[in-house]
Amino acid sequence: MRDDLVPAAQALAIVLDGAAPLEHELVPLASAHGRVLASDLAALRTQPPFRASAMDGYALRGADAQTAPVTLGIIGEAAAGHPFAGSVGNGEAVRIFTGAPVPDGADTVQMQENTSRDGDRVTILKPVATGHSVRAAGLDFKTGDTLLKAGDVLDPQRLSLAASMNHPAVPVWRRPRIALAATGDELRLPGETTGPGEIIASNTFGLAALIAWTGGELHDLGILADKPASLDTAFRNALDSGADVIVTTGGASVGDHDLVKPAFERLGARFAFTKIAMRPGKPLIFGTLEHGGRTVRCLGIAGNPVSSLIAGYVFLRPLVAALGGYPPAAAAPIDAVLGCDLPANGDREDHMRAGARRLSAGTLEVTPFAIQDSSMLGALARADAILVRPPFAPPARKGDPCRALLMRQI
Repeated sequence: MRDDLVPAAQALAIVLDGAAPLEHELVPLASAHGRVLASDLAALRTQPPFRASAMDGYALRGADAQTAPVTLGIIGEAAAGHPFAGSVGNGEAVRIFTGAPVPDGADTVQMQENTSRDGDRVTILKPVATGHSVRAAGLDFKTGDTLLKAGDVLDPQRLSLAASMNHPAVPVWRRPRIALAATGDELRLPGETTGPGEIIASNTFGLAALIAWTGGELHDLGILADKPASLDTAFRNALDSGADVIVTTGGASVGDHDLVKPAFERLGARFAFTKIAMRPGKPLIFGTLEHGGRTVRCLGIAGNPVSSLIAGYVFLRPLVAALGGYPPAAAAPIDAVLGCDLPANGDREDHMRAGARRLSAGTLEVTPFAIQDSSMLGALARADAILVRPPFAPPARKGDPCRALLMRQI
């Protein structure tokens, strides 16, 4: 490995250095799906707030139904939102429905299937144990119980719990704002007519989806011409709009037509590296600049479409996750086993497009494609995972342990 190539693992550590959740904000519960809690959440109420019936049936005193059959007098009815106001005495019962408060004096509910009603009398056909089908107040949780923790991702289950805890809004980490630009005079948007030497821009569509998937907020800078003024204007606009990260595709090398790094440097950026020991995606630049009292990260990714998206998975996704407060595992490689033999790896960390499947024991098996040409987006679209092979990895056999980045749920 040449001295000027930074190892990919070291480059990732540099990108993530100091990347921590941004300031938190209070958002309505209806807008909180997928967000990350910034602080613990305690219940503001007891659930259930009263003794509640778990069945449709009859509320009664357990002592009255230890033997059967027994006939009781019906003195009223209790439904959800419509409690019975009186008290149940000896030989009495109240018609009750699921979720309704159990009346005073009653301690048991017999399900309606085990009863027979005749006017204002009900016969209990089977004995019932005292306390049957009565949910105690606070069975689920009590006021003050801490049920959700800082760092929890608000999925449908946790959102339902937060609502039941009586929280109309929740404190979450702010979504990181990611400004994204494609650079190059040769680029045209999908659907546009291309002229000689022009190509369709695809990189930013995949990266934008990756940003959204990871919880980032996109600021689309569009396609930037290969002119210093074009880049300067767009980058200043991104900074003024509050971008936490500026990401570019194309122009990330150090040739005469690679203008991204100088444009960042004109804004005061200092770069940690300009190329890495990774295949594909060797051209990669990363630096930081200060703007308005905050640190803005600048990530320049190669223009090759396959290299661009793989670099997005390897570097951009973990960075967005870290800034958004998501657990590191959300964007990290996972354990797997190889689905085929592989030769020894060279001096660059290799990222191989691969199919993936779950074996009968639940283990993830990844099988890299035979052709790994970095120009082939079709192969990338078919891939389920990116097999990550360290530099100088020895030959490996089918079934050997490995690490892989999942690109879709398997």
